[in-house]
Amino acid sequence: MKRAIRLLCTLAAVCASAWAQETGYPITIVPPGKGPYQFSQGYQTPWDKIEMLVTEKLAPNLYSLHGSAGLDPAHPDGAGGRVVVLFGSDGVLMVDTEDPQLATKTLDTIRTFTNAPIKIVVNSHVHPDHTGGNAFFAKQGAVIFSQENLRVEMLSPQGQGNTDNGHDSAAIPAATYRYGSPGDPAVTLHMNGETVDFIPMMPSHTAGDTIVRFNKANVIYIEDFYRNFGYPFADQANGGSVKGMIEAVDLIQRLAGPDTTLVPGHGTLVGKKDLLGYRAMLVDILEKVQKLRDEGKSLDEVLGANLTAPYDATTLGDTKQSKDRFITEVYDEVKDFPPVVYGERKMPRRTVPGR
Repeated sequence: MKRAIRLLCTLAAVCASAWAQETGYPITIVPPGKGPYQFSQGYQTPWDKIEMLVTEKLAPNLYSLHGSAGLDPAHPDGAGGRVVVLFGSDGVLMVDTEDPQLATKTLDTIRTFTNAPIKIVVNSHVHPDHTGGNAFFAKQGAVIFSQENLRVEMLSPQGQGNTDNGHDSAAIPAATYRYGSPGDPAVTLHMNGETVDFIPMMPSHTAGDTIVRFNKANVIYIEDFYRNFGYPFADQANGGSVKGMIEAVDLIQRLAGPDTTLVPGHGTLVGKKDLLGYRAMLVDILEKVQKLRDEGKSLDEVLGANLTAPYDATTLGDTKQSKDRFITEVYDEVKDFPPVVYGERKMPRRTVPGR
């Protein structure tokens, strides 16, 4: 009897320990850098020096990876885009594939915690820091999923921020879906004890965005319509929209619970309350730029009004390039905004930094 009681106590202790570990997630292992960062004129990203790191453990079998801070001028807080990896006996599911220069390092890092075959990749949006490793991982055996608009963009890249991935057909998503009702999953997978939803988004960061919900882990990968390093980037040439970003935030407020972990493509992990200040800034800047443009102000005059001043002190990664790009996007959007046609908008060509 005593032995049975001791065994029960031991089992209870093990279960309690496991439960404590389960409820202890997410665990940030390597936080993103905060800067400030300075890069000399003509600086080239030293891809050979960038390490791919497990930066967060989101659940026992759900990790996120990011590159080293301070080396990539496009993303100095953590090189490239964040990759999320679900792993287990059913194989590996990846959200995004990093820059092409980091694909091999990304796989090497995955192999430090699982030897399972790479089965599925879903692309959150078209930019090469999220799709650049597609061909590499397709050749490892992955089937690549995305919104239909993203596939079109990769087949005929026109907008800023893209590389011509169409040269390698393996990089092009093989399984696609379309945006329907806001928040409705287009694909649901049951894998490694997890239920994973691919939820296509309205045009926000681009016209081909997808968020990925891991239901058991209570985690949503929200890609780049939200960022907390630098000012917002609506890639309008690829169908993005500042107003769409507001709609995206509103959708996350509906989809996420109070304890849901939100994983942006860059920056720190957040909860849904953290998005409200971002939304308020978008609304404020839209209203102010609309007023100035209605008064006949030129883009240079609107840029000179320094509308981001109330937010500069609390915006990590704030640079003139970042804020000028954001204000220019708003200026273009509040009047005569071209429609999305096959994932793209025919935007005016400008010499403003970052465009």
